[in-house]
Amino acid sequence: MPPRPLVQGPSAWIGAELARRPEEWIYQFSASDLAEIEAAVAARGDRDIASITRSDFPLPTFGPVLDRIRGELLHGRGFVLMRGLPVEGRPIAESATAFWGIGTYLGLARSQNAKGHVLGHVRDLGLATADPNVRTYQTTERQYFHTDSCDVVGLLCLKTAKQGGLSSLVSSNTIYNVMADRYPDLVGRLFQPFPTDRRGEVPEGMQPWFDTPVFNDYQGYLSAIYSGTYIRSAQRFPEARRLTQEDLAALDCFDSLAEDQELRLDMTLRPGDIQFVHNHTILHDRTGFVDWPEPERKRHLLRLWLAVPEARPLPPVYLERYGSIDIGDRGGIICPGTELNAPLEPV
Repeated sequence: MPPRPLVQGPSAWIGAELARRPEEWIYQFSASDLAEIEAAVAARGDRDIASITRSDFPLPTFGPVLDRIRGELLHGRGFVLMRGLPVEGRPIAESATAFWGIGTYLGLARSQNAKGHVLGHVRDLGLATADPNVRTYQTTERQYFHTDSCDVVGLLCLKTAKQGGLSSLVSSNTIYNVMADRYPDLVGRLFQPFPTDRRGEVPEGMQPWFDTPVFNDYQGYLSAIYSGTYIRSAQRFPEARRLTQEDLAALDCFDSLAEDQELRLDMTLRPGDIQFVHNHTILHDRTGFVDWPEPERKRHLLRLWLAVPEARPLPPVYLERYGSIDIGDRGGIICPGTELNAPLEPV
């Protein structure tokens, strides 16, 4: 028997079906939306982005739209693609302020790395994951399906790659449903803890890996936390639990279903697109890419990790990664010496 009943409702979606109905998940900014955003950005001037709150960024008619989108992220499909924010030819400070201001209507920004970046930059830094202290977003490599350590992750596309860099989403609830139906013995293994590499970003008093199940059934919610790449790389630590053949079979099955063309949803992010994703029910992926040789043309996205005030409860095991499970104040990465900041360039 599977560990829990199948997940019902809009969070257990099929990618091939949503691909035929893009009007359901693409929100086109209206002229009124953009006028309100521009006015709010202009009113902020050169104020430090990280200090801006929702009350500092008034969106009289667009704000209620974002409130509805927050509800859709948490209780519905779990993602949205917002299209048409003007970014090309604009100072990055303006685009970053607009993105941050929109994000304040969804949640509170969290640190995305040991450097304390609450505004992240997804850009190739000439690094490679062969270095165990490098995270994939700093490279041109494929990211593979994973979750981030927050309630909701947001991306604003500023520039696209010369080739590749496709964005893909898949419902972890749907993966559970398929595994429970076809492979109940394997899916049960994913409710047991797996060691996961911290990639050198180790909070005070913690081990360089954390142990957590892929699937967690808690207070009626099925949540997933996953990076197959980092689960496997945690085997570099002799003290971490060794993966068994059953473990590997369950991970391979999970990865195979995430890759399934019927289940996943692929999309191309254009400059000015904003994607928000609910990490507890959706995994995201990015294909590898070939970048432009000119620095000013290189693929570049801004990222937010958000703690959402109305988010679901999370089990105590999430403390290993999130630091706190208090709703509205959880997630992110804090290490010794971390100081929160919002850089306007990749560092």
